[in-house]
Amino acid sequence: MITLSSDFGSPYPAAMKGVILRQSDARLVDVAHDFPRQDVRAAAFWLREVLPHFPPAVHLVVVDPGVGTDRDAIVVRAGDHALVGPDNGVLLPAARALANGPDYDDLDVFRIAVDDPESSTFHGRDVFAPAAATVHEAGVDRFHEDDGFVPTDAFVDLQFPTATVSETGASGEALVVDGFGNVVTNVPGDAVADRFGEQVRINGEPAPVRRTYARVGPGDRLVTVGSHGNVELAVNRGRGDEAFRVDTGSRVELEY
Repeated sequence: MITLSSDFGSPYPAAMKGVILRQSDARLVDVAHDFPRQDVRAAAFWLREVLPHFPPAVHLVVVDPGVGTDRDAIVVRAGDHALVGPDNGVLLPAARALANGPDYDDLDVFRIAVDDPESSTFHGRDVFAPAAATVHEAGVDRFHEDDGFVPTDAFVDLQFPTATVSETGASGEALVVDGFGNVVTNVPGDAVADRFGEQVRINGEPAPVRRTYARVGPGDRLVTVGSHGNVELAVNRGRGDEAFRVDTGSRVELEY
């Protein structure tokens, strides 16, 4: 299996699939091609949440605002999986999750040797898709320098910011906003785990803490814990980002 993820929309992913299918008989699975455009951190977050649910696979990821620059192209081997994409940090959170640990000792990183790609603006087609097909055909445990992959200890890391939790509340930020308008913060769910049925203040304004969206009326705000384990700002049948007036990167101050 090769999974594909990007911020390309359509029709660019089809070209990547065509390149892969010329080299491989892999089963191709789309994760998403509508990640926020050029938002490396948002893509990294969602990939960390989604890819661990897959069986062993090669994961092709192209969210690449640095395309055409001197940024490297890399492959990260993480347990039984391999991730292929730009060296801008987008692969690392998911790779750590797939390796079942935070330690870099569990990861092997390889720089992809790139020979003058056909296009300086479409490395998804000309660099990453062929590399993903090569890794798939060679095997996650067997690709090596003869296949054009050079081991490296130098790569761009991406770490999500850590919230501060105290006896009076928590201070964090909005990591991503999903398609429903739910705001996923970096505040751990434990910060409100004992407060379901109560109220807290978000950036100075009261909001109820509830286990599910339907525990408040349609159009009403709530604070909950999402499937990702983080505090989420939401509206039952509405948009939490608009109701709480926050967006990706906004500060979130939670007071008990």
